[in-house]
Amino acid sequence: MPITARRVTSTIGAEVSGVDLAKPLSPAEQAEIEKLLLEHLVLAFRGQNITIEEQIAFARQFGTIAEQPFTTKYEKSPEYVVLDQISPKGDGADSWHSDNSFMAKPPWAAVLKASRLPAVGGDTCFANMYAAFEGLSKPMREMLEGLKAVHDITKPLQKAINSGHAKDDADLRAAQQQWPPAEHPVVRTHPVTGRKALFVNPNSTTRILGLSERESNLLLPFLNDHVRSPDYQCRFSWDEGTVIFWDNRPVQHYAVADYDERRVMHRVALAGDRPV
Repeated sequence: MPITARRVTSTIGAEVSGVDLAKPLSPAEQAEIEKLLLEHLVLAFRGQNITIEEQIAFARQFGTIAEQPFTTKYEKSPEYVVLDQISPKGDGADSWHSDNSFMAKPPWAAVLKASRLPAVGGDTCFANMYAAFEGLSKPMREMLEGLKAVHDITKPLQKAINSGHAKDDADLRAAQQQWPPAEHPVVRTHPVTGRKALFVNPNSTTRILGLSERESNLLLPFLNDHVRSPDYQCRFSWDEGTVIFWDNRPVQHYAVADYDERRVMHRVALAGDRPV
């Protein structure tokens, strides 16, 4: 059965069928999925019902498993993160972000699996940062290119500690020393496609360098708000067994915090390069 993809929106996202993620991919299947990921940025595979070991094995076919800068109290292995929530508002995922952008080399992709879902709610939205950048005026695009911004672990880790999801021995100061603030381009260039994408987010980006504090405090919220346009987005509803694979370099995501029943997700990230 050939691999097929059905677009979710004209801007981002596709649902993929014709492949069993529990089995090793053939070279042709791997190449096709890589091609679809570059084209659609976010791929959803329905009805997979794979184990965490199979999820890790699937991810590993596309790269090296990323180091986790901090873990929650739920996982038993450094190769994945468990997101186990009942009251998710304000935990951090309900804000547009790219995963772990505070790392010097953020993960290039992530594989997320739904293991337990509330009766209703808990969708995930994804946004195309190529489109967000291209949606800015030419003068704004020209101004942003060449600028850098600071990304810091403090805010997302503090939220994990405050909400009780971090490990009991989580040490904010030690994490800050291990993962000092990173400087990344405000507009990054994708290493494969060569396309330019906006690369700031409200979870981790603290200021834009080269601007005055007042200028940064005005421009950064504008860019974060710009990403919220539905023109750049798609939205996936989960089923247990759904697996979503996305390119973290030109994509941000938002976990909709509209549920009050337990939701358990498993995420495996792939090690990336320094943004340029």
